[in-house]
Amino acid sequence: MSPNTASSTGKDKLIADEEEVLQAVILADSFNKRFKPLTTHKPRCLLPICNAPLLDWTFESLALAGVQEIFVICRSHAELVKTAIKNSKWSKPGAGLKIVPIVTAKETFTPGDAMRDIYTHGIITSDFVLVTGDLVSNIRIGDVVREHKERRKTDKDAIMTMVVKQSGVNHRTRSKGDSAVFVIDPETSKCLHYEAVTGYPPKKYASIPREILNEHPEVEIRNDLIDCSIDICSVEVPSLFQDNFDYGDVRRDFVHGVLTSDLLMKSIYCYIAKEGYAARVRDTRSYDSISKDILSRWTFPLVPDDNHPGGHSYEHLRGNKYIAKDNSVILSRTCKIGNNTLIGSKSQIADNAQVTASVLGQRCIVGAGSIVRNSYLFDGAVIGPNCVVEHSIIGSGVHIKESTRVERGCLIADGVVVGPQAKLVPFSRLSKRREDSDEEDEEFEDAEEHCEAEDDDDDEGEDADDEDEVDSELEDVEANQDPEALAKLGPGTNAIIWPLPAVDEDEDIDELEHPDNQRLMRIGDDASDLVLSDPGSVTSSESESDSESDDDDERFYGSNPASSTTSLPLSTPSNLVAQADSAVISEFQQEVKQSLDRAFAEGHSVDNAAVELKTLRMASNVSLRLVREAVIAAMVSRIKIMAGGGIPQRQEIASMITRWGGLIDKIGGVDAVETVDILQEYCASSDRLPLFGQILAALYQDDIVDEDDIRAWHGNPKSQGQNVKSTSLQDSYNKCWVTGAHMIKQFDEQDSDEESEEESEEELDDDNESRDPALPSAGANSSEEDSCEESSDEEDEGNTDEDDSE
Repeated sequence: MSPNTASSTGKDKLIADEEEVLQAVILADSFNKRFKPLTTHKPRCLLPICNAPLLDWTFESLALAGVQEIFVICRSHAELVKTAIKNSKWSKPGAGLKIVPIVTAKETFTPGDAMRDIYTHGIITSDFVLVTGDLVSNIRIGDVVREHKERRKTDKDAIMTMVVKQSGVNHRTRSKGDSAVFVIDPETSKCLHYEAVTGYPPKKYASIPREILNEHPEVEIRNDLIDCSIDICSVEVPSLFQDNFDYGDVRRDFVHGVLTSDLLMKSIYCYIAKEGYAARVRDTRSYDSISKDILSRWTFPLVPDDNHPGGHSYEHLRGNKYIAKDNSVILSRTCKIGNNTLIGSKSQIADNAQVTASVLGQRCIVGAGSIVRNSYLFDGAVIGPNCVVEHSIIGSGVHIKESTRVERGCLIADGVVVGPQAKLVPFSRLSKRREDSDEEDEEFEDAEEHCEAEDDDDDEGEDADDEDEVDSELEDVEANQDPEALAKLGPGTNAIIWPLPAVDEDEDIDELEHPDNQRLMRIGDDASDLVLSDPGSVTSSESESDSESDDDDERFYGSNPASSTTSLPLSTPSNLVAQADSAVISEFQQEVKQSLDRAFAEGHSVDNAAVELKTLRMASNVSLRLVREAVIAAMVSRIKIMAGGGIPQRQEIASMITRWGGLIDKIGGVDAVETVDILQEYCASSDRLPLFGQILAALYQDDIVDEDDIRAWHGNPKSQGQNVKSTSLQDSYNKCWVTGAHMIKQFDEQDSDEESEEESEEELDDDNESRDPALPSAGANSSEEDSCEESSDEEDEGNTDEDDSE
């Protein structure tokens, strides 16, 4: 290569690197109801934190990281999100960011659905940053992106880098209800295993696959990491979601599924951030802790007095007090403002009022003698005289009338009126009655008017769906109101009370969303009545008196787990792990059965049925044998038993095997010996035992199994019912084995006949050559004709033998 060519190539590469735009995808929907009823009429990403919408904090975090193009994926309240983006400072010329809102289908119920929608839109052109719409971060993501791209040069299977941050066990931003165990290779930072951990019921052990420790001489088992919910993804990640519809949650389903799959062979890495701040507002508890982190300046340079995402200006005073700079705040001489407090413009604090460790939005009023502690008031909230508000979140335009007490953990939605002299029980959730929601409706209609003209028709349909869902939910809440409880809210109230979360005994609910576990994620709840003790923190005297701990030790065959909850005696699996595996297998078998039922009923092609079965197997990470067992059971169980048997029975079997037999080998691997073994196992334990020989012959005719496979199965001691405890079942196994012996005898006889025929043909050829040596042309033609006839005879004989074997 000439110097000029090399120089040109290097220059082109440099230009390409410079022109590559760093893209980010924001999942604006929360896909849960932890902030209800505050999010009844607006999405969580538009809730304010320190007087700026969460979405603006996310934009600020990405801009700080050097992102140039952002796609905001939203489904709920899409028009409000689009309007917020349009009015944001980042949509103004010269902002340096291109923000594109994308409205997903109304069937988008999980992050996985949103990722599949991203794939459908085809918007991703290179490695991208994946975050949620409730992120607060000052981490330099650009460094992580560069590291990810460098790693991709040596490991083409590296599809994701997760950003995590080390923290102490009691760090206030570290979720107690939703954490994880990361098993990491300390040399490469490769994530070898991921296991989600819920806070309640407390998890004492982590299950780490034994092969990980066998293959890696050194690993780090970490339960002290905060998941920042920042992922650097390769361009093929959305397509992996598209290939597996069981991927719902990015961590619990996708990451766990990729790391445990023996089919995908993809790699995921961790980036442990040693500097900077990053956290996600997952719930009301983290809302509280992240607000305090912002006020304590852990997020610098994203702080209220500098780079405030809402564009407000605040004066920073000693004790981390922030007062709006526009001189519109009115503070009485006798009021008290405590540390870690932010007060928005045009707010008023009356005589002898106290505001401590709280955030007040714009135009808020705190009446004389009132106390606001560890609480968050949105714009326009009014607290009357002599009220107490503790550890709660108060929506926009809420009016708390005089002498009312709001206990810890309360969530009061926009526009609610409570009091006077009311007392809210802890963790009350209030919203306005529907007939009093005109203001929200007008606000919604105003947002609609600002939308782009070309999206009007589609967006109005989406908005109507949102409003229908809201009305339906509010109707259910209103229909179950307790008149006595409403009376305690005061004579002037317009509120309805949302019921406390509850679970029916028959209801199947995710552990993460269980009400007891959710208590660890709500503001103001210390969960002191829940038993959350870590087995590693139990003293020797306590363990001697704790029979449950003794039972756990016995369950692990006398092993003594270390103090870390991630320790696991890997030499002997626990019953708990076995039970979990059994549950996974049971669920998988049910899903496969339903999939096959649909395929048979709707006449799917074999290829389409195989793709769905592969997807199910990939999601559950089960052995291929389980899939093969399900396919064979589905086929054999659908073969009708014909009265009298004979030709009609053979035709029924042949019809089924011809139509669906190919599915056995298209589910991910070919193992004909295992196929015969499974067929024997199913027939021996069902009423299809008399059909075993005919089904096996049909599989042989369709080349699904061959002679060597049948011989290999027959030679296995298991085929004779070895280790089968039931006498009747052993007899059934033996009958199948005898049937197999008859088939092998036929194979031997057929081979013997073919050998004798070949010998006679050779003798005949020798005789012909000795008789007619002078007629080569005629002899050649005659030989060709004889050869054709013999070939035809052999085919007929072969068919006859196959019929005999049936």
